[in-house]
Amino acid sequence: MIMTTEERNLLIDSYGQAHAILLEALEEFPKKMWQWKPAPEKWSVHEIIVHIADSEVNSYVRCRRFIAEPGSGVYGYDENKWASKLNYHQQSTEDALELFKWLRKMTYDLIKNLDEHTWQTVTVDHSDNGIMQFEDWLRIYEEHVPVHIRQMKRNLEAWKALGHKH
Repeated sequence: MIMTTEERNLLIDSYGQAHAILLEALEEFPKKMWQWKPAPEKWSVHEIIVHIADSEVNSYVRCRRFIAEPGSGVYGYDENKWASKLNYHQQSTEDALELFKWLRKMTYDLIKNLDEHTWQTVTVDHSDNGIMQFEDWLRIYEEHVPVHIRQMKRNLEAWKALGHKH
């Protein structure tokens, strides 16, 4: 479904604000619960933060493939394997937040003034999702941080339900 220029610009603006929104949301979660997992197969706040940075690395490359190499292939990845095999709990959340900040800023600066032709015509071939439009990429990554903020809020509620306090 093709979006209007106005709809796209709203998503681009929201996309560009993600780092600030994430930092504001993180103030709600006590640091002492960041390593806590609601279940063995669920992610902690700490893991979510590192995942957001790794996801942004993939997003950064995918965006550039759309623009520079339309029609080329991009690869999916198993985010649960990344969290486990890359030992997210041993990685720095501060570094992950900085990496996310700069990758998102560079991509926002790149896409905010792209021409209509690029938005309407370029595609990539995603290994899991097949042919993707550039606007599909924007929708996915504009919503990525809000999805994970909601996940962190569920973690906080589960943590509180066990009797923990801020």
